[in-house]
Amino acid sequence: MDLAPAWRDSPVWRVLDTDFGDGGLFLGTWQAWAADPHHPRLLHYVAITPFAPDRGALRRGMSAFALPAIQGADLERQWSGLVPGFHRMVLQQGQVLLTLCIGPLQAMLREQQFVADAVYLGRPPEVSQPAGWDRWCLKALTRLCHGGTTIDVRAATPQLHGDLAQAGFVFDNHAPQVAPARASEPAMAGLRGRYQPRWEPGATRHPWRLAPPAASSCVVVGAGLAGAMVAAALARRGWRVTVLDAAAQPAAGASGLPVGLLAPQVSRDDSTRSRLSRAGVRATLELCQSVLREGKDWACSGVLELRLQGSPGLPDGWPAAGRSWSDSRPVDAERAAWANGLVHGAASIWHNRAGWIKPARLVQACLARTGVQFVGRSAVHSVTRAAGQWVLLDAAGAVLAQAPQLVIAGACDSVHLLDGAAAAIARSAVFTNRLAAMRAIGGQVSWALQQPDDTPALPPFPVNGLGSFVAHVPMDGALAWLAGATYEHEVPHDPHPELGHHENLERLARLLPAVANTLAQRFASAHIQAWSGTRCTTLDRLPAVGSLDGGPRPGLWVSTGMGSRGLTFAALCAELLAAQLGGEPLPVEASLAKSIAATRRQLLHHL
Repeated sequence: MDLAPAWRDSPVWRVLDTDFGDGGLFLGTWQAWAADPHHPRLLHYVAITPFAPDRGALRRGMSAFALPAIQGADLERQWSGLVPGFHRMVLQQGQVLLTLCIGPLQAMLREQQFVADAVYLGRPPEVSQPAGWDRWCLKALTRLCHGGTTIDVRAATPQLHGDLAQAGFVFDNHAPQVAPARASEPAMAGLRGRYQPRWEPGATRHPWRLAPPAASSCVVVGAGLAGAMVAAALARRGWRVTVLDAAAQPAAGASGLPVGLLAPQVSRDDSTRSRLSRAGVRATLELCQSVLREGKDWACSGVLELRLQGSPGLPDGWPAAGRSWSDSRPVDAERAAWANGLVHGAASIWHNRAGWIKPARLVQACLARTGVQFVGRSAVHSVTRAAGQWVLLDAAGAVLAQAPQLVIAGACDSVHLLDGAAAAIARSAVFTNRLAAMRAIGGQVSWALQQPDDTPALPPFPVNGLGSFVAHVPMDGALAWLAGATYEHEVPHDPHPELGHHENLERLARLLPAVANTLAQRFASAHIQAWSGTRCTTLDRLPAVGSLDGGPRPGLWVSTGMGSRGLTFAALCAELLAAQLGGEPLPVEASLAKSIAATRRQLLHHL
């Protein structure tokens, strides 16, 4: 495949592969991208497979390609937890993105919302369809093509040739040899052509089919986890991003938490929230791997969740691939021994892909990315719109920043700013909604540096349940432990840290009685530090992300409402927003993206 002429001068190249096999076509495309000095900034490869190949098959596929060892190691490291659904893998410093979609072909095609530049059509989709590609699969496929989308067909038959021609594809007269999806298969005669229907493909029903704006400039309001990750995601795609915040330094709000836990959520029915949490954990872990110091700023230590007060367990029929996410007990014998000593008969879940993170360090690392400018002491008082630009003003009416794209990521302040933006375009027919008010939830964490006598009694991994406890975190040249956090529906104007410490000790006594007994004297001595902050949550306790102004050229975006799970959702929401803005494949199924859309009915008031 000579891809260089096709993708030259394209900022993004989007490939859809309907038969991943052992990854041969993906690896060949990646190799061609790496070898071309004029390659697109971003290569998106969306691959569909009924079952993910195991690591052995992946290694055999990689052995045929001359990829550097570190790149192969990056792919293999992310090759776990491949349960049914979408899995976004980040390669080549975020410039090559593989979205592996595991499930029936037609269902996976219908979950896509992007327009492919190239399609690799594989073998007939399911054994239950002996006739091969039926009209429903072809209809779902053409929905993802634009005029000029190239297609390479590997197992061509006269019937398939005719069906594709009827669907709008035009083929070359010759039949080239087409590379197989599996290294064990020979090259075979195929078809090569492009989508050139005699009719005009419809675009109005699917706004994501419209050509995205070229990367230019964007203003992000809010320098916490949500805003910083949006800024980093857009900067990686070539945008110039200005991040405004009222505070002098970033992470001045809830993202200033000394240490936070990252773990997937489980539920008996593997709910929308659970599936989103896994996608979010994957995105956050990969971001940490690339920008933070492991062992200093974060650690994938695993997290033990104690199922107190009837909290849900793993779904029935939890697949083997799911056990690399969450299992009934740690696989490691030493961790299992510790866990057995802590549980005292309570049911538990061990989360393998989980750990602790210092949120402020993650925010700082994202804002340090080339193309991002942080401007502190810049409280946005009002928003207006002029000549296609969003203009942000301070209390005195001075211009703080302006850009054609605006992202509001300011926690509970987002609603006020969005109302101002709505007023700026209230006469526009495309803006008919505004975000409903969100709830502020206060919380306090208790923490202290560890004393030598503490350490033997403290678990070597974080424990979650009624509150959480994490120890052995490097801080101020020593190790620290943290307990909490409280959950206050009414944020106090005059907080009393001692009340929060008392509540956190009570929670700890129910979660880890032996640890609470060890630390009780520390709490009584008033030498415990307090950190307090305010989380922001939506009415249905899921994030709100995406555009609010609608129409063919949206410019007003939001990423907010993550509550106490900012570490879980912020990176995923940033990638989702960047994908929607740039016309890229989504990192999760369209149905999951819809559940956290800022325009979902549960969150909106109508103007």
